[in-house]
Amino acid sequence: MKNIRTYLMALLVLLTFTMSSCELVGDIFEAGMWTALIIIVLIVVLISWLFRKFRR
Repeated sequence: MKNIRTYLMALLVLLTFTMSSCELVGDIFEAGMWTALIIIVLIVVLISWLFRKFRR
């Protein structure tokens, strides 16, 4: 467990120095945007499939 904690701290320090906060926030919002877009498309496809199923 102590080994994992050391690696996580090293990763956190590395991320702190390599990425500015604006880049990090921008990447998080971009990932959220793509996730939301994929979910919306899947919901629209599911609703259209259900409408076709009930029409028959």
